Amino acid sequence: MTSTKGDKYFGARIKELREKKKYTQEQLAEMLDLDSRSLSRIETGVSFTTIDRLKKLASIFDVELKDLFLTDHYADKNLLIKKINILLESASLENTRTIYKIISSILR
Repeated sequence: MTSTKGDKYFGARIKELREKKKYTQEQLAEMLDLDSRSLSRIETGVSFTTIDRLKKLASIFDVELKDLFLTDHYADKNLLIKKINILLESASLENTRTIYKIISSILR
């Protein structure tokens, strides 16, 4: 079975959430009743997991199940810029100015 881009994005999302909670792979693997090598395979997109473990992950990370699959931010730069522009087109002038200030301060 070959890995897909979606599996890699999902794995990256799990790693992101794990690191946000400051868990090591070993700690999270233990909570999931997995060995750390299996968790590593999930995080690298080599394998996926069961629905029961997905539910457990959502509970551990204190997110809704659907939030485990929020991976749009892993898209390539050009696609992200297109998505940002679409969002900006519908923003008010005031919000656009605020967004500009935020982006400017980050990129300085």
